[in-house]
Amino acid sequence: MRKIEHIGIAVKDLEASNNLFEKLFGAPAYKEEAVESEGVKTSFFMNGPNKIELLEATNPDSPIAKFIEKKGEGIHHIAFDVEDIEAEMKRLAAEGFILLNDKPKKGADNKLVAFLHPKTTNGVLIELCQEIK
Repeated sequence: MRKIEHIGIAVKDLEASNNLFEKLFGAPAYKEEAVESEGVKTSFFMNGPNKIELLEATNPDSPIAKFIEKKGEGIHHIAFDVEDIEAEMKRLAAEGFILLNDKPKKGADNKLVAFLHPKTTNGVLIELCQEIK
């Protein structure tokens, strides 16, 4: 893992949250995108070298809707940039981490993504991200 790629925050209302974070950072989201396969709408903010992803559920069965129902709005995951996602998935599985994906899938912001089960990461959902080239 090379660096934190972004921090994902689950929100109930993306538009209202975009307004809040725009005021917080003094700049609008640089990108909004829907990921139909995950039932989510996202927006991305830059703050210096740091990226924040806001996630709103688009259906009641999506992982974000379930997360908000259980825990409320807040930090959903921490994503790490990796050079070779498949090699990193194999390495982490060999170290005993439980992967939520058998293979990487297309995520938001031009990334291949995979997740580690929070039961094996002290309760924190970890996302691996590799830029699609």
